[in-house]
Amino acid sequence: MRLLDWRVVRWQNRAHFFATTATMMRRVLVDAARARHAAKRGRGLEASSLDGVDVAGAEPLMDILALEDALTALAAVDPRPARVIELRFFGGYSVEETAEALGVSARTVINDWNTARAWLRNELSTRDTG
Repeated sequence: MRLLDWRVVRWQNRAHFFATTATMMRRVLVDAARARHAAKRGRGLEASSLDGVDVAGAEPLMDILALEDALTALAAVDPRPARVIELRFFGGYSVEETAEALGVSARTVINDWNTARAWLRNELSTRDTG
């Protein structure tokens, strides 16, 4: 709730809701990952447990912070595919819901999804080996 005061939000439409909730989920996961990382470094911060929470598409061993960095880099190069990843991965939205939220066709979402996944795969593998 600290991310958004939902009581004062004036939802413009369903797409606005989808976009906002995906962004909020991304922030929650990144904040939790940062807290876990800080606790590992001995800063004494308590990590929030996400045990029992079913996150759409997330793999348990995925490095959310590396994904966040790569997604931010992708957004600097091409914002729409980065937004597609945010909506589909963090928000768990379908191709059709993502298309509605972005005001594009389902085919465009599929193309952006494939492009972004390939770009992120390359970026994350380069970081792992670099």
